[in-house]
Amino acid sequence: MRSPAAAVILIISLLVSGLAIAGPHEDAKKAYDRGDYETAYRLYKSLAERGSPVAQSNLGLMYNNSLGVSQDYAEAMKWFRKAADQGDADAQYSLGLMYAIGKGVPQDYVLAYMWLNLASSRDSAWEKEKRDKAKENRENLASKLTPAQIAEAQKLAREWKAKKEK
Repeated sequence: MRSPAAAVILIISLLVSGLAIAGPHEDAKKAYDRGDYETAYRLYKSLAERGSPVAQSNLGLMYNNSLGVSQDYAEAMKWFRKAADQGDADAQYSLGLMYAIGKGVPQDYVLAYMWLNLASSRDSAWEKEKRDKAKENRENLASKLTPAQIAEAQKLAREWKAKKEK
């Protein structure tokens, strides 16, 4: 008799703890969507410092686009890189564009191609429209590269492995 009650209590506590974890992300997104960038920044920063790639990518966007913070491309790159290193396709796409135009980093078409290649190869979890845009940008960039540079970028993308933040 105690076993079913204990199971119910365990399930309820797991559900409640799961909701508590999802809460800050949802709250940050809602704040961001309504233009409350101060609240979004505070929530995303806390989550990003704990290793959330989604929060890190969103912080990168905030710094890149001067949303609630001073525009700071180096800071945007820092957060995009942390998220991209963990496999976040949005951050990989943003890194690719920043390397392509030399925003926050020295312009580097090989690294731009590599990051765009990674973003465009994301599975169906990443929206098709975003994947297609990453592919389009990658192909446009290819005209600025030699075949050897494209091969190098493709090799870098193949050898890339997601890293979990510590």
